[in-house]
Amino acid sequence: MAKESLKKGDHVEWETPQGKTDGTVQEKLTSPTTIKSHKVTASKENPEYLVETTKSKKLAAHKPEALKKTKKK
Repeated sequence: MAKESLKKGDHVEWETPQGKTDGTVQEKLTSPTTIKSHKVTASKENPEYLVETTKSKKLAAHKPEALKKTKKK
């Protein structure tokens, strides 16, 4: 991940089993939550980011180290 913290609206990419995908940061998660029946164990010490994929518009939570800030395509 980029050294600076990610914020809402930042464009990011990450690796999936199918290859790289990209999307936009929607929110920084700092407390446990559930997304599509998946439990996210985010906390202030270990935040995760809610990201909307560009192609499918699906939401997913990712750890900061999995995301790379990019320029919007």
